[in-house]
Amino acid sequence: MSVTNGTFFKPSVFTLIGIPGLESKQHWIGIPFFISFFLAIVGNGLLITIIRSERALHEPMYIFLAVLAATDLGLTLCITPKMLAIFWLQSKEIHFDSCLTQMYFTHTFQCMESGILLAMAFDRYVAICEPLRHSAILTKKVLLSIIMVVTIRACVIIIMCPLLIKLRLKHFRTTVISHSYCEHMAVVKLAAENVRANKAYGLFVAFSVLGFDVIFIFLSYAFIFRAVFKLPQKEARFKAFNTCTAHIFVFLQFYILTFFTSFIHRDFPGMLGSMCL
Repeated sequence: MSVTNGTFFKPSVFTLIGIPGLESKQHWIGIPFFISFFLAIVGNGLLITIIRSERALHEPMYIFLAVLAATDLGLTLCITPKMLAIFWLQSKEIHFDSCLTQMYFTHTFQCMESGILLAMAFDRYVAICEPLRHSAILTKKVLLSIIMVVTIRACVIIIMCPLLIKLRLKHFRTTVISHSYCEHMAVVKLAAENVRANKAYGLFVAFSVLGFDVIFIFLSYAFIFRAVFKLPQKEARFKAFNTCTAHIFVFLQFYILTFFTSFIHRDFPGMLGSMCL
């Protein structure tokens, strides 16, 4: 790495500072993060094991739930170990290529989660609006195809984010990332050159993945609520709503946290680009 005209040329190492403004308290902040990390590993691992071992749970809703747990597990393992190393061991440096690798897997798992949430919404739509055809529509072959499409979509569409940074951006104003992990816009904003293509691709991913999924999830639940309100019995309506409650909470938690993260980056392209990236 060399310094030219006050900029860093092809830096080999970035520095993650953790939580800006709270550096002196991060060793305490690491405790609840570790507890959450431990619970996430145990909880998701146990959920996957139970669904896999119990044949009665080999239904579309539980299979999608197991895949969601696996993606959540992957996302947790991508981010939290390095975060705890920053908080407790002051291990703030991360190699440039390692940073891009963490970025790729983090955003890939995020996009996979969004796709699985859409698949779960589709499952609830079929279960409530077409109950007699549910098993005929969501066969094992269809489930496998949906999971493969969600996975391939995330892997292919995200790969350009680190590649564009690797191939286009050579000069950086600083190598200090005001974050606890390598996130797309957090790295792009450090560049001391034209990042319009990087931001444009971030917008493309946000609209083509997150925007697409949110729109169709809302449409699915619009049809679901319309079908539920047409049910004559109160008990039947309550039972139908009850089958969707868990998914609605997961859906709200995921997208509210995603939108909250996007507002950390104040510029408009950054906000939209970091919705999924």
